[in-house]
Amino acid sequence: MLLQIYLFFLKKFDIFTDISTFAKKNDMYSEIYEKSGSDIIRGLGEQYSNYRKRMGYTQKDVAAKSGLSVFTISSFENGSSTGITLASFIKLLRSIDCLEEIEKLLPELPDSPRALFMKQTKK
Repeated sequence: MLLQIYLFFLKKFDIFTDISTFAKKNDMYSEIYEKSGSDIIRGLGEQYSNYRKRMGYTQKDVAAKSGLSVFTISSFENGSSTGITLASFIKLLRSIDCLEEIEKLLPELPDSPRALFMKQTKK
């Protein structure tokens, strides 16, 4: 799940600017499995910070909108705290108007081959 969040932010930040950059980031996809959860969350915090700044929000703005403390937001962004809860992360996404992106974490699964077969045989 955190991998998908991380990749979402990479894409959202327009980091894939050319083919060579895309290739480097694509290699990162396979390397992400070698990273610890804490390392992934640190990267996510850094990306969130970049996104927040690009959107023109200060940490104080996000704190006011999310109900989280500036300390919590700062700790997440600078990587000193990797214990952010999913509930807090949802508040952070909501505060920068990106809550709808959470649905990309676990998209609806397509019908299984068996289910498709059953639909076809009912006709």
